[in-house]
Amino acid sequence: MSHPDFRLNLRPLGTPRGVSSVVGPHGVGASPGDKKSKNKSIRGKKKSVFETYMSKEDVSEGLKRGTLIQGVLRINPKKFHEAFIPSPEGDRDIFIDGVVARNRALNGDLVVVKLLPEEQWKVIKPESNDKETEGAYELDLPEELCGSHLPQQSVKGYNDSPDVIIEAQFEDSDSEDGHGNTQNVLVDGVKKLSVCVHDKGKEDADAPVTKDESTSTSQDPRALPEKSLQRSAKVVYILEKKHSRAATGFLKLLADKNSELFRKYALFSPSDHRVPRIYVPLKDCPQDFVTRPQDYANTLFICRIVDWKEDSNFALGQLAKSLGQAGEIEPETEGILTEYGVDFSDFSSEVLDCLPQGLPWTIPPEEISKRRDLRKDCIFTIDPSTARDLDDALSCKPLADGNFEVGVHIADVSYFVPEGSPLDKVAAERATSVYLVQKVVPMLPRLLCEELCSLHPMTDKLTFSVIWTLTPEGKILGEWFGRTIIRSCTKLSYEHAQSMIESPTEKIPEKELPPISPEHTSEEVHQAVLNLHGIAKELRKQRFVDGALRLDQLKLAFTLDHETGLPQGCHIYEYRDSNKLVEEFMLLANMAVAHKTHRTFPERALLRRHPPPQTKMLNDLVEFCEQLGLPMDFSSAGALNKSLTTTFGDDKYSLARKEVLTNMCSRPMQMALYFCSGVLQDQTQFRHYALNVPLYTHFTSPIRRFADVLVHRLLAAALGCGELPDLEPEALQKQADHCNDRRMASKRVQELSTGLFFAVLVKESGPLESEAMVLGVLNQAFDVLVLRYGVQKRIYCNALPLRSHHFQKVGKKPELTLVWEPEDMDQEPMQQVITIFSLVEVVLQAETTALKYSAVLKRPGTEGLLSRQDGEQPDAGVAGGLQA
Repeated sequence: MSHPDFRLNLRPLGTPRGVSSVVGPHGVGASPGDKKSKNKSIRGKKKSVFETYMSKEDVSEGLKRGTLIQGVLRINPKKFHEAFIPSPEGDRDIFIDGVVARNRALNGDLVVVKLLPEEQWKVIKPESNDKETEGAYELDLPEELCGSHLPQQSVKGYNDSPDVIIEAQFEDSDSEDGHGNTQNVLVDGVKKLSVCVHDKGKEDADAPVTKDESTSTSQDPRALPEKSLQRSAKVVYILEKKHSRAATGFLKLLADKNSELFRKYALFSPSDHRVPRIYVPLKDCPQDFVTRPQDYANTLFICRIVDWKEDSNFALGQLAKSLGQAGEIEPETEGILTEYGVDFSDFSSEVLDCLPQGLPWTIPPEEISKRRDLRKDCIFTIDPSTARDLDDALSCKPLADGNFEVGVHIADVSYFVPEGSPLDKVAAERATSVYLVQKVVPMLPRLLCEELCSLHPMTDKLTFSVIWTLTPEGKILGEWFGRTIIRSCTKLSYEHAQSMIESPTEKIPEKELPPISPEHTSEEVHQAVLNLHGIAKELRKQRFVDGALRLDQLKLAFTLDHETGLPQGCHIYEYRDSNKLVEEFMLLANMAVAHKTHRTFPERALLRRHPPPQTKMLNDLVEFCEQLGLPMDFSSAGALNKSLTTTFGDDKYSLARKEVLTNMCSRPMQMALYFCSGVLQDQTQFRHYALNVPLYTHFTSPIRRFADVLVHRLLAAALGCGELPDLEPEALQKQADHCNDRRMASKRVQELSTGLFFAVLVKESGPLESEAMVLGVLNQAFDVLVLRYGVQKRIYCNALPLRSHHFQKVGKKPELTLVWEPEDMDQEPMQQVITIFSLVEVVLQAETTALKYSAVLKRPGTEGLLSRQDGEQPDAGVAGGLQA
């Protein structure tokens, strides 16, 4: 496998780090039309670095015959020369080694690959920690798995108080994906910021060793048992360039002052090492850049890749704009949004022309006459205290026979968004609102999402309702769907609802509650919340009895300084009964609408499925738990949920261990996906793994998700009060795919935004100390989950004052023994054994680079969180790190 990039690790020391593509055997790659390129071969023709792509016809033929495989490319953010695509069979990923084999495809692209001959497959040493073979899973837990009805807004109450608590706004309101709102937020977000964007040095410094951890190509692979080979491939075609081709990074002068290129181009070096370095024309650069490059050393630019020729290691690009200083929140945020293709521009005048013009707008009388009028009912919203886009309201009326009439009332967004209008097109294109720590990039103009559609109290609002007759145990006796008109009597926050749940018999003082409309009393609202809570508890209990799964992971919320917008502090977001109450009824409504639309339009329902976990990764996890002697049952979602809830005690150490295992269990999980029922033939594939239900959809958040708008239109058509959307199953599937892509991008952006704010917090308020639990041991480093902040970090032995360190397997359990250099000459060196589930103390500290921070281990025995008397269990929950 003599790729030009064949050992990225063995770069000459002077090479700038993170040359994302390789410096080929000839030094700098051939260039945009460099006539005097040293890369010419003898015949005077420029040498190609990359293979020419196959023709479209050959690709279709190869895919049909099964000689080619397609999949979404994932590049490991920590080792950017490694990439993977999922195996169609669901077993171990297919490995793509090096930039050349990747053939100019970028992270997230839909690519077609051809398997290499078996002697070139990756060899996995039996003793390696198999973690490295699955490459960089960016956790994609569906929100239904994780937790839900989370606060999704941000600095809305900006001026009310000096500090704004930003509740962890994670945009999803159903615990759909089994993964609790999760800290992958951080896992990945911070990992990305801290590792991929900046930790190049670390990774590379350590690289020769790391490489050795998991692979070796020296012996003839054919002599090895099959288990230790990983299929390897090369990219032959890019079916769909899903990566935005935009990157943020820094400008540098080319190294060779005498080359022809030096006079025409500068070198753009992306912060994300998964993107190649890019030549940009000097004419796009600031005027004094060539004479004063040092003035721009810390300026963040955005660059777009325009072309990437076969004969060049570097791509060709255009400088889009200068963002500002690296490490500052706004420039970094704009960079993140641009890299992930989020449209944050102002809405055009033709879009705004679609909105009602004469304000204040009132509901036309003829519209009122077409709807069921619920304005006199006691209906209210429960949201994060800062929320302005109120999608959903609840009601609960006791009936004479002891049952309840429960309603979920959702903003009727489709009334204001005519199909085919410019407004519809832009909403379909954006597909979702994007929640950052400090602001929201809305899917719809603010007039709609924060005013006309938002279910503010004491104003008449158009809604789409699902109303059930339920027993106190949550058994459904009847259901009704229809367009309605409501007048919410109050806007409760999760805290208000929580205090009502916690004081069932005492009246809550008026001053502690928001205003309530005169037609209703606080007692009536309080009783409705208690009744809903009673039913929600039963529904939830039943869901878990029926085999649902939830993987709650730690999630960060920030307090921002309202003058500067900088983070002042952060805490783990607590998911409480009031959140669960809302979540249960949203899930119930989504399931009801899924069944209704699918019954009426079996070929055209827009549903949401959640495939079961990836077999290979799941089997690895099963094996891992067996090695650790943990009684985990992975046979179904329900069995896994039961294992996670019963295996652990509720002392702090056990809770920390549960956090770590939950984190590990998230890795094999797949994303939940929107799809059109007419396109998938096999109905068993419609299932939702985490919720363990046959049909599910999204109906409850049309202000911030376009899929829900489409579902509203389908429901209206099913009820005969609206036109059937003008979409064939294939067209609806295309729309579903786009919603999936944008949702995934918005999730990444959210994670990176959280990561950005956390990195700024470490810089401004650090160093930060916390307990951490070890979740993986390698031979030169180990990974920890930092319990107080829910972030995952790698700690490198070479960054600690050690005399030596030694890695071994005890049985099958990896163990790293650290021998600390004594602080005083007359002391003995201390030994510390690091193994999975070890509880350690770490310090997070900023590094000199803009937003890079690292974790180091505190020397054992120093005064700190873990110094305990009498052998008591270490306290893993310091400072709100873990709740039971």
